[in-house]
Amino acid sequence: MNVPAGGQSNRFMQNTLSRREFLGRTAGVVAVAATGSLTRSAHAAAAPLPEPTPRKLPRWRGFNLLEKFTHREGGNPPFRERDFAWIADWGFNFVRLPMSYRCWSDPADWLKLREDELKHIDQAIEFGRQYGVHVNLNFHRAPGYCVNPPPEPRDLWTDPVALDACAHHWAALARRYKGIPNRQLSFDLLNEPKDLPVEAYVRVVTRLVAAIRAEDPDRLIVADGLRWGNQPVPELAPLGVAQSTRGYQPMRVSHHGASWVNGQNWPTPDWPLKLREGDVWDKERLRRECIAPWQALEKQGVGVHVGEWGAFNKTPHRVALVWMRDFLDLWKEAGWGWALWNLRGSFGVVDSGRSDVTYEDWQGHKLDRAMLELLLAG
Repeated sequence: MNVPAGGQSNRFMQNTLSRREFLGRTAGVVAVAATGSLTRSAHAAAAPLPEPTPRKLPRWRGFNLLEKFTHREGGNPPFRERDFAWIADWGFNFVRLPMSYRCWSDPADWLKLREDELKHIDQAIEFGRQYGVHVNLNFHRAPGYCVNPPPEPRDLWTDPVALDACAHHWAALARRYKGIPNRQLSFDLLNEPKDLPVEAYVRVVTRLVAAIRAEDPDRLIVADGLRWGNQPVPELAPLGVAQSTRGYQPMRVSHHGASWVNGQNWPTPDWPLKLREGDVWDKERLRRECIAPWQALEKQGVGVHVGEWGAFNKTPHRVALVWMRDFLDLWKEAGWGWALWNLRGSFGVVDSGRSDVTYEDWQGHKLDRAMLELLLAG
């Protein structure tokens, strides 16, 4: 893989766009979109997006969109304009795009970025502008780290070559999207860092923030909490970045039946969840363990957002809804926004594959109306 240490190269320059080039290309996207069934005029009166700062994030509410979540042989599809239209029409204003760098690059040649896949990100950002939806770009798989298998060939936390490559990718996107307002676009550096020493995480985040700000000093940056997004990191506060938490606790509820965490072996949950005598998860425990520590971080001048949450489709629907209602109440009380994992799929409101839901037909898809109404109220 032979990635040279130190960052910039001619190939980096060849795989980035000027602001003028980006606007020209996305103007073409709008022209194409306007010829279809979805048109910008239907959303011309959308409410303006709120202005975020690292110290105070808006109460953005929305969904994760997964077109670039993992690399697919033969190429990944573009993001769907229809998703942005649904999200805006329902009254939400946020999408998080968890992405694998392998969609536009290759671990055998980390410094080369493929323009055809990057254009899909351009298009998603333009859809966000068109429909009044904030777009948050996230490296779900970064050079050197992913919470999911397979492992990366080098380790982001210990290997300077991997860190150089990751910084290179973020710098490329920062240059590409420089000038797009923070109310429309933000960067979420790394999905769910594991249980690392704080100093190792701070060192990596510091490097990535510096790489982005060298290209775009004003870009809004978000860092996930440690321990897979669950632990706030006050040591990052001096960097002037916001932080992202999670809403999956307790996993016995959110991931019941999920094979990737051996959830298929867990008993069917209820809510509140009694694990054993004296060990009960309920709304007040969520407040103590999932809200209070992040409110303490917020008091240090760090904005907070819930980047992922939701319940897998094997969790009984009734249980999922009452658990979700408690989290939504707590986040509303705290003034935090959230992004459900996902819009379409096993955690989502569309085509979730649940066996215990009476779905509503929605433009040829299956809509979980009860869950949607709950989200709208939250």
